[in-house]
Amino acid sequence: MSRKMKNKVLQRLKIERIASEGKCVGHHEGKVVFVSNVAPGDIVDVRVTRGRSSYMEAEAIQIHEYSENRVSPFCEHFGTCGGCKWQHISYELQMNYKRQQVVDQFQRIAKVPLPEVMPIIGAKDTRYYRNKLDFTFSNNRWLTREEIDSGENLERNALGFHIPKRFDKIVDINHCYLQDGISNDIRNELRTFALQQNLTFYDIIHQNGLLRNLIIRNTADGQTMVIVQFGEDDPAGIDQTMRFLNERFPEITSLLYIVNLKKNETFLDQDIHTFAGKEYIEESMEGLKFKIRPKSFYQTNSLQAYRLYQVAREFAGLTGEETVYDLYTGTGTIANFVAGKAKQVIGIEYVEPAIEDARENARHNQLTNTLFYAGDMKEVLTEDFVSQHQKPDVIITDPPRAGMHEDVIQMLLKLSPPKIVYVSCNPATQARDVALLSEKYQVKRIQPVDMFPQTYHVENVVLLELNEQ
Repeated sequence: MSRKMKNKVLQRLKIERIASEGKCVGHHEGKVVFVSNVAPGDIVDVRVTRGRSSYMEAEAIQIHEYSENRVSPFCEHFGTCGGCKWQHISYELQMNYKRQQVVDQFQRIAKVPLPEVMPIIGAKDTRYYRNKLDFTFSNNRWLTREEIDSGENLERNALGFHIPKRFDKIVDINHCYLQDGISNDIRNELRTFALQQNLTFYDIIHQNGLLRNLIIRNTADGQTMVIVQFGEDDPAGIDQTMRFLNERFPEITSLLYIVNLKKNETFLDQDIHTFAGKEYIEESMEGLKFKIRPKSFYQTNSLQAYRLYQVAREFAGLTGEETVYDLYTGTGTIANFVAGKAKQVIGIEYVEPAIEDARENARHNQLTNTLFYAGDMKEVLTEDFVSQHQKPDVIITDPPRAGMHEDVIQMLLKLSPPKIVYVSCNPATQARDVALLSEKYQVKRIQPVDMFPQTYHVENVVLLELNEQ
């Protein structure tokens, strides 16, 4: 089937709707056709890239009729870098489809009685909303077909994002609409400086080159953290690069660097060196101050994170008398955020450095009713653990995309707190877990929150209440 269908052209396919993971859907001879970078209502010719017995995947090669739902993409890199895949679709329609994604996942997977899914909480800022971006240096820039055909001797170094499904190709980014402040200036001027000084850009194939990775984090009040990863231990080259950034951008709050000689860019196990400024930046939320260190996790949309946490706190219905367990607490942001409305909050997280951040943020904000523990959730959250602490009145859980381990779900059923507030970045695994929890719980409220405009991703908050005995 695959060989017969691959490269076949389907003419005048009508795009009907958006499916999961942002792909659009049409039908051809009874089979579903998934197509990227089109909009519902488009009439397109597509080329099949993959064929199966019940579905096909295809790429658009010609658009005959444009959907009325289309808008003009605002970024010159749209369709190449792989980010902001929905910027050709109106924001109102984006929100409708994200809400519908939650509805579909819960009806298809959870299969339990559900309240009406509330209208999604949209973002005020649909551009420049991220507080963290990772850019990659590469000596193997992605070339367009026009550049290849030109035959010119082109600059191959790049600083930008990975091409989708290509670990070895980087699209050189001129202007990114995801992060405001001085982010674009830092990236562009550092690239220009590196080219002028003949500093080497990283070669992912041969695992060498000085400049490897650039991370820029910022806060709502304008603090900026810059982390440069170097792929070679070259003190002179490192000093030259960091001095340039420090002198050109004295407003950088925290200027850090890492010498990473591993085969990947992850740096949780690497030493971080402070070249100038502080070792952290601070984000504010309702009078609380959260220290963000280079290894800290913090929601990448600060304004929508505040709305997300407000929803979680509202669903918890705290009066000041409750013991709250915050599972997968990360750096304790939710735990510390709800602490002012609770008797005690206990946070549990696998990553020890994150728990250290959580404790420090609690001290920093003079919170005396929080406790934090590090360890594997299914091994920490045991009956012995609960017997040593107050039994929870409310559990807030915000697990990774994979959802909760079944052992953790079974422990929640044993503990049977009156309320569970489930925050998730993946409605599919959330719906799966809700189905398991339905043994004792009913879904009372469902609230999607748009954390990532121009993408198909959606956060979702569910309130579960214990069945009356």
